[in-house]
Amino acid sequence: MSELSLKSRTARTLKWNVIDRLSSQVLYAVTGVVLANLLSPDDFGLVGAVMIFQAFASLFVDSGFSYALIQRKQPTETDYSTVLWFNLGISVALYVVLYLCAPLIADIFQHDERLVPLSRVLFLSFILNASAIVQTNRLMKRMDVRMVAISNTLGLVAAAMVGIWMALAGYGAWAIVWQTLTLAAVKSAVLWLTQHWLPQFTFSWSALRSYFGIGSRMMFTSFLNTLFTNIYGFFIGHRAGMAQLGYYHQSDKWSKMGIMSISQVLTSSFLPVLSSVQDDDGRFLRACSKMNRFTAYLLFPALIGLMLVATPLFHTLFGDKWDASIPLFRLLLLRGIFTVITGLYNNFLLAKAHARTIMWMEVLRDVVALLALLATLPWITVEHPRHPVWGLELLLWGQVMAAAIAWAVTLVYTVRLVGTDIWSFIRDLFPYLGLTLVGVAFAALAPVFSDRAIVVLAVQLIIGGAVYIGGNKMAGSRIQSDVFDYFLHRNRKAGLE
Repeated sequence: MSELSLKSRTARTLKWNVIDRLSSQVLYAVTGVVLANLLSPDDFGLVGAVMIFQAFASLFVDSGFSYALIQRKQPTETDYSTVLWFNLGISVALYVVLYLCAPLIADIFQHDERLVPLSRVLFLSFILNASAIVQTNRLMKRMDVRMVAISNTLGLVAAAMVGIWMALAGYGAWAIVWQTLTLAAVKSAVLWLTQHWLPQFTFSWSALRSYFGIGSRMMFTSFLNTLFTNIYGFFIGHRAGMAQLGYYHQSDKWSKMGIMSISQVLTSSFLPVLSSVQDDDGRFLRACSKMNRFTAYLLFPALIGLMLVATPLFHTLFGDKWDASIPLFRLLLLRGIFTVITGLYNNFLLAKAHARTIMWMEVLRDVVALLALLATLPWITVEHPRHPVWGLELLLWGQVMAAAIAWAVTLVYTVRLVGTDIWSFIRDLFPYLGLTLVGVAFAALAPVFSDRAIVVLAVQLIIGGAVYIGGNKMAGSRIQSDVFDYFLHRNRKAGLE
């Protein structure tokens, strides 16, 4: 593939990934706002408890093979078929196990019997998701993600209609359950009906074993990440109750809308590109450097900006119903900055087949997180009049610290792999971090104009965005120029390499 062709395909892939994430998050946000105003913290706590087990089951369904398929230059039809049948087989087996274990799940969370039927229905979603993994993977591998974006959008529209109707009808937590199932079903159906690809009726153990090295390490890495992301929800629900878990679930859900969107855009856009130039050290280094700058350009204003507008945003959307979630929301965004950059560096490592290094970096992060958890766990139920989730804030500070340490250590290993130095990677970040902080400083003055939440929110977004974009324009940012040129169709050659 020529360099110009690679640039064009990278830019097109990035464009559709951004469209996918933006449209998905708008639809998800609208639905989330309606449900947050109709349902109680207890309802969200119930679903949050079940989602902990859902997250682990999904890991075993995929088993890391989706990463391995993207990393490999030319997977065969036998490879795709084998991974699909494996995913479906594991998903069905896990569903049977979890169906039988539903009463035990209820016992863990203060013997709440409402969790038994909720979990048995919600767990069906990971079978539906398993059926779409390979279809999505094939599109990502070809850097043709338009239909992925369309399937997500159609699924979210259908899910929103179902979830909102059931919430208005008084079904409580079941509204979220059927919203989740509808999304998975519609997305999978659209991909199967539009891709004209059918698996072979074959299963190759040799093909599966060839992916096991990278796949197993990436699964173990994802397992550790999921464990230490969800272990907090487990202890909150077990020791503090469903209401406190509901506050945490809301902050986690809304913070992930920004964090996961950015992370997914970067992984689905950049990993196929990096894999295609993995044998050319010069092109690989140039691609890594530009991806590092692009990530900084997008990440800092998005997440730091959300930290700034957290209070007027929550008050505009929910009134004061979810005020206890605001400090948790900010801490999760702070952790997310380190998480996204570390995930970007993991793409660099994975493209060079260094899955073992990624795994050990995750082990390090989780050891630190575990020590922080053990240190703060005795205070998990502590409340103050002005800080009803003070104990939960302590838990999240441990996550922030662990994420920062993981970023620093991963940075050291990454710069060695790509053949550069630490300062060059950090230097890529500083201009965008600095301009973001300047924009935040100006935007923080917005409350002097009004005490209405929606006015403060609008003024902060306008001021912060204008300062950031204007500052990049004055500094002659090539990244911003490339982004604007491509999305305004002024330069089809804009790319990320």
